[in-house]
Amino acid sequence: MYVSKTGGIRYCGMDYTKVLNISLQSDYMLKKLSVLNAGNPRTFDPNFKGPVANRNCTDVLCCIIFMLFIIGYILLGLIAWVHGDPRKVAFPTDSQGHFCGQKGTPTENKSILFYFNLFSCTSPSVMVNLQCPTTQICVSKCPEKFLTYVETQFPYKKDKRSWTYFSQFCKSPFSKPEKTLSQMLMDDDCPTVIFPSKPLLQRCFPDFSYINGTLTVGNKTMFEDGKGRTRNAAELRTAAKSINKILDAKAIGVKVFEDYATTWYWILIGLTIAMLLSWIFLILLRFTAGFLFWVFMLGVIGIIGYGIWYCYREYSNLQGHQTSHLTIYDIGIQSDISTYFQLRQTWFIFMIILSILEVFIILTLIFLRNRIRISIALLKEGSKAIGYVPSTLVYPVLTFILLSICISYWAVTAVYLATSGVPIYKIIAPDGQCKHENKTCDPEIFNTTEISRACPGAQCIFSFYGGKTLYHQYINTLQMFNLFVFLWLINFVIALGQCALAGAFASYYWALKKPEDIPPYPLFTAFGRAIR
Repeated sequence: MYVSKTGGIRYCGMDYTKVLNISLQSDYMLKKLSVLNAGNPRTFDPNFKGPVANRNCTDVLCCIIFMLFIIGYILLGLIAWVHGDPRKVAFPTDSQGHFCGQKGTPTENKSILFYFNLFSCTSPSVMVNLQCPTTQICVSKCPEKFLTYVETQFPYKKDKRSWTYFSQFCKSPFSKPEKTLSQMLMDDDCPTVIFPSKPLLQRCFPDFSYINGTLTVGNKTMFEDGKGRTRNAAELRTAAKSINKILDAKAIGVKVFEDYATTWYWILIGLTIAMLLSWIFLILLRFTAGFLFWVFMLGVIGIIGYGIWYCYREYSNLQGHQTSHLTIYDIGIQSDISTYFQLRQTWFIFMIILSILEVFIILTLIFLRNRIRISIALLKEGSKAIGYVPSTLVYPVLTFILLSICISYWAVTAVYLATSGVPIYKIIAPDGQCKHENKTCDPEIFNTTEISRACPGAQCIFSFYGGKTLYHQYINTLQMFNLFVFLWLINFVIALGQCALAGAFASYYWALKKPEDIPPYPLFTAFGRAIR
């Protein structure tokens, strides 16, 4: 502070008057802040449970809607259980609507479906009606040799062995081959010919094989169809493919179900082992998080490096092959994936992709090493939190159980809904010329109706399961509702688990002194708070 030439007092280069004004303004602001300060600072209270200890439910309306949907979902399952019949999926059905292989029925020992005239399955009506226009019966085994109806008639009086074998594939009680071929065809009692077959998806399919590159069935390329015509194996394969188109979707579902039914205990063992290994891994993270992380990353880099070397080796080995110079564009789309592995271009593309991935991982580790250190520290802290709240290790098991219940309920309800129809029979004519074709019919009285006389050869064959009631008309809508509530419940269970675990770890995080300030049963408290 000094006196200027003009006589004014200056303080650090500023006029004293300005300094005084600033000081007065500062005093005013301090007084104003002291007025706004409503008491002394709050001291730490370990028993403080938040601004509101007793919280009420939020989003009551959404909760009510959710509960109504769950009640409706339960009612849907009960209705589907009353009307559904899973046997319609588990067993094939013959032309009369009987289940093949069902216990306690005449077809108990006949678990395989047999088609009288497989050639009729090439009719265009197959894809419209989703049914082959021929009689289908349940048999105990598939034919193992060629035999026609006419061939069994002549030696019948002297040798009944041929007829005894052939009659297994006829309608019962057709016991003697006394009818003429035309009369037998009109009454539709037997097939005109049987040929070597094998069971596939509980249905008899021709036993195809190749001999010197030629397609055969039962070691024959040509055979009699029992009606005076000569057929070849290629025609028979075309008919079999038509049936396969109908069965493809069902085959996948049945295969998945059968695999699950035979391996469910191995699945549980695998899940248990995975859970134990996960627990061990989480415990080790507390002490060796950095080591495990770098071992994992080096392992990934090593595996990708081995992949690059392997691709280069295959690329070099194919250099002298004749077709290896072709490109993927040259050969187009191939059903045999191994074809692409015979091209140098394929291995070159794999090598480039793996090299780019390898460089990307290495550069990421170099330039983000500081963030990686932070991530490792978080992993250690997370493992430490699990050590203080060990119940969080068990909670994922509860989530798994709830998810399993949701998935099982949805799958069972979907199956019962899909099989809740009644047998629907339709008129099917082999030549497709009947004006009544595709109309519903009653198989018990069909042969006595005018339609059977107006359309010779037409049959009343089981088509599908359905119905005309209000319930059956809205089956697809109910299936959509089943899927919607299933997805809702799945996401609810996952979100509930996330909220419960987040609340438990928040109790650990905000505890000043660990573990003294961690509240008792933090996971159960957080779970109750989440569902509330």
